[in-house]
Amino acid sequence: MSGFVEKPEPIQVPGLVHLHTGKVRELYQNEAGDLVMVASDRMSAYDWVLPTEIPDKGRILTQLSLWWFDQLADLVPNHVLGTDVPAGAPADWAGRTLVCKSLKMVPVEAVARGYLTGSGLLEYNDSRTVCGLALPEGLVDGSELPAPIFTPATKAAVGEHDENVSYEEVARQVGADTAARLRQATLAVYSRGRDIARDRGIILADTKFEFGFDGETLVIADEVLTPDSSRFWPADTWQPGRAQPSYDKQFVRDWLTSPASGWDRKSEQPPPPLPQEVVDATRAKYVEAYERLTGTSWS
Repeated sequence: MSGFVEKPEPIQVPGLVHLHTGKVRELYQNEAGDLVMVASDRMSAYDWVLPTEIPDKGRILTQLSLWWFDQLADLVPNHVLGTDVPAGAPADWAGRTLVCKSLKMVPVEAVARGYLTGSGLLEYNDSRTVCGLALPEGLVDGSELPAPIFTPATKAAVGEHDENVSYEEVARQVGADTAARLRQATLAVYSRGRDIARDRGIILADTKFEFGFDGETLVIADEVLTPDSSRFWPADTWQPGRAQPSYDKQFVRDWLTSPASGWDRKSEQPPPPLPQEVVDATRAKYVEAYERLTGTSWS
């Protein structure tokens, strides 16, 4: 059992039809048929949407995605049409709203890994593979891989867990041509993001993307290279063989699984509220990631 600890009621706005409440975003459609994505300050971890929000998180994700879309524009088109807040919407939507093309989404989480950790490490320790791809002996938590790999996952509903799948399974589900284009775009975007982050003292360990089709054109959608969709590590403290400090929500995951939280991840009980010091530290990590990557002050 998982999902929302406290599922929010979507805000109703004249001229917009509410389509979906996601873990982090509310999705609407305007009268022109375009999608309106609004990033909340909600935090998700371990397939739960937590009861505590992280102030400014939705704006940070939105503004960082917009910055990355500009850095990636020559590699792959994106779905953004504009950032204007629809008439009648709350003032709080400013800075967290994207008006986007409606795409035919590819039902695959396009994951790229340049370093071994997380679910990839668990599979590697069991079989020396990740998503069926054989890797060398001797790798440990945090090891850099010989080359980035495409390790797709099925897209799960809120409260369910994405499952890693093989490239062959993706090709079976979406077709060989789409699978090949997905892999090429994923690795190209990851490599660009990795190089830009590295120049700013950050390791992009892994990340996930969502793609859709605008006619025959493959388009990158949703968020891109944010602390919610990526693992960011400080390069100057990287040390394989242990868990790495991070600029992402790993800090929240670590608190939830610590004795301090009093929460048993294996139980069916929802996670507890986050203490203020965890909220403040998490916000600071998201702000630092934004500022180090973009070179601009969040304030």
